[in-house]
Amino acid sequence: MRVPLTWLKDYVDIDDLDLEALAKVMTMVGLEVEEIRMVGLPMPSGEKHEFKYTGFSWPEDKFVVAQVDEVMPHPNADRLVLCRLNDGNEEIIVLTGAPNLYEYKGKGALEKPLKVAYAREGSTLYDGHQPGRKLTTLKRMKIRGVESFSMICSEKELGISDAHEGVIILDEDAPTGMPLVDYMGDAVFDVDTLPNMVRDASVLGMAREIAAATGKELKHPNAAFEMTGPSIKGKAAIEINDLELNPRFVLGLIGGIQIQPSPYWVRRRLNLAGMRPINCIVDATNYVMLELGEPLHAFDYDILLERAADETPTIITRTAKDGEKLTTLDGVEHALDREMELVTDTSGPLSLAGVMGGEESEVNSNTKSVLLEGASWNFINIRKTVSKLKINSEAAYRFSRGVHPALAELGVRLCLKRMHEWGGGQVAKGLIDNYPAPPEDPVVELSTEWVNNSLGTDISAQEIADILIALEFECEVEGDIITAKTPPHRLDIHTGIIGRADLLEEISRIYGFDKIPSQRLNQPLPPQQVDPSLGMEENLKDLLVNLGLQELIAYRMTSPEREARRFPPDFEVPDQQYIEIQNPITVERRVMRRSILSSMLEILEYNSSLGQRLALFEIGPVFHPVEGQQLPEEKMMLSIGLTGLREKPSWQGSEPENMDFYDLKGVVEGMMQGLHIADVGYQASEYPSFHPGKTAKILIGDLEIGVMGEVHPLVKANYEMEEPPVYAAEIELKPLLEAGSILFDVEAVPTYPPVLEDLAVVVNENVTAAEVEAVMRKGGGDYLAKVQLFDIYRGKQLGEGKKSLAFSLTYIAPDHTLTDKEVSKLRNKIIHLLDQELDAKLRS
Repeated sequence: MRVPLTWLKDYVDIDDLDLEALAKVMTMVGLEVEEIRMVGLPMPSGEKHEFKYTGFSWPEDKFVVAQVDEVMPHPNADRLVLCRLNDGNEEIIVLTGAPNLYEYKGKGALEKPLKVAYAREGSTLYDGHQPGRKLTTLKRMKIRGVESFSMICSEKELGISDAHEGVIILDEDAPTGMPLVDYMGDAVFDVDTLPNMVRDASVLGMAREIAAATGKELKHPNAAFEMTGPSIKGKAAIEINDLELNPRFVLGLIGGIQIQPSPYWVRRRLNLAGMRPINCIVDATNYVMLELGEPLHAFDYDILLERAADETPTIITRTAKDGEKLTTLDGVEHALDREMELVTDTSGPLSLAGVMGGEESEVNSNTKSVLLEGASWNFINIRKTVSKLKINSEAAYRFSRGVHPALAELGVRLCLKRMHEWGGGQVAKGLIDNYPAPPEDPVVELSTEWVNNSLGTDISAQEIADILIALEFECEVEGDIITAKTPPHRLDIHTGIIGRADLLEEISRIYGFDKIPSQRLNQPLPPQQVDPSLGMEENLKDLLVNLGLQELIAYRMTSPEREARRFPPDFEVPDQQYIEIQNPITVERRVMRRSILSSMLEILEYNSSLGQRLALFEIGPVFHPVEGQQLPEEKMMLSIGLTGLREKPSWQGSEPENMDFYDLKGVVEGMMQGLHIADVGYQASEYPSFHPGKTAKILIGDLEIGVMGEVHPLVKANYEMEEPPVYAAEIELKPLLEAGSILFDVEAVPTYPPVLEDLAVVVNENVTAAEVEAVMRKGGGDYLAKVQLFDIYRGKQLGEGKKSLAFSLTYIAPDHTLTDKEVSKLRNKIIHLLDQELDAKLRS
């Protein structure tokens, strides 16, 4: 929220605080100041500041309040005028093309001079004709034969808003010759309001926090005024269908108004706060919303009478009917459902409750009477409506976080007063207030002992009470017990132990987090208990990073349609149940994922055009519904994805090749070795997402824990990926980590030399290298230290259906040097077992 400094000063005296000190106070109580925009006030001195500053200053000798006494035609241009202007020192002819001065052209001396913001020669200000905000300096020049060296300013040129279609016409009481910075210089605080502090999404709310933190008096707006019109009784009625959705509804009536611009000081404040001024009636509702934090809505009362056929209009709050439609103030027609709360009359919908008004009953230039609404709404219902309709407004921002019903009456009274002051008319006596069940404001009891033990402070009971009283709690102190009643503008204070925690936060904020002393714990920390599964998971992540992969964290939310892309188009996708999200941020993220492979393919799709090599992994849960249980089974999974070049291009070496299946297998094998899992196997398999013949299941012993392979070309076509093939693996995490070990047996480095030899055998095509290796290890026993495949050969001389596998064998004994006889005996045993078990023949 953007808050002008001058508006804050209406409610709390902060003249003794400079901008840095004030911003620090606000930030320390939870109102984080992200930026301070200077609108005329001098920039703070020095080069280093704690906060970001933007904008520019209006030097007193360059920018002043001036008055235009006459608007004359330009001799050479119809769209330019010459203004006879008095800046307090001298009379000057100023050239301008502002359209809002055309109506005064050629009328001679004005009966009431126009008060304007005037920039003298040499002033630096924003260029009103350039996009964005670019500074320029006024220089003497001739335009269409008339010398120009100064300027009557628009709001854009002064940094107030982006409006530059006309010059600023100040209020009549602006003193001619006064430095502009003294008249309306300001600074705007851009404050990040926390979701649980929506009570401070108002000028009064922020002033309350500042007053409490600085010990100053909070000044409340005065809503008292005389209602001179006839009674509102019989002019309108209220009917609430569901008190849970609409606890309170207040109506006020004003007639005989004149739709006109608000006073300039009002329009300037609204612009600085980020709201566009419209007219005195709409501006009054927006002004009071920013002032108090209570959103209001104005209906054209005559339109309501017309819809009611000149009967008493009845305002009804109810949920929408399925298919019912409403066109809101932004001109958008919305299709509604039965969970959305509406404000209606007997003819149909008038507005989307707590979100935005309807177009048909809005205030317009012909409006003479206004029925003013102030209400309270269920914040969860408002949040759901906003999410479904993708519609945002200042009102919805506040109501979706919770606005206390007590603010409705004050907001209506204060707004009626503003409407009367700015638009004239008569305010009907009394209000119509439907408030059958006011909530009971929580009462919380806490002790100084508990507060001081929790914070490590030494605060007395009276100090605690004073802090809460400054925040407008009603407090009673008996000994060291403080009883605090929550003020009727807050919904964030609970009862019991949660209420005590709420008050503890309030006390620590206002007392000052920086004043809470740092203390050592009374007792040493207990010894850390290692979580083996977490340790193994972190070890696995380190292993995969060391193998050249990058960790990612993907969305857990998806949609069934997105997950179905991991199957070929002709594959019949199984009918699977998903865990549905009640309030999804988008229809694309409405269920919890069942497949981690799908998430990996989406990430590869998104990043495939951003780099020549992608090597990624994710560890995360998938969510499978369990019949009869509310919570799903959250199975932890590991996914690996590879695509692109094996190595990044370099100025030296040959052209790099794309990764293939064996790069993926190498990563999996490296992972298994790093986890010290010995009994690992790979078997050819089929899986719908992977390429037939290029897919393998991963085994630990006889347990299948995952699958890996090249992504099926038809599946790859479902994603917008680059040309290189994509390789992926999907592995269950639990059995993988259970089989691994952080601690493992080690052997001494051999002191005796190894014996190296190569052995090539001819086997049937369906025999795998892993099977041959297993038989070799069986025959070689403990002396066979290493077996490594280094060549595969197929040729006519081997015969059809045959292949040659060449292995490098390493023999070693821990206690002596192996003799030729011992090695020969081992070799013969290996050859015999190969022949016997695999029908493998030694290749000559």
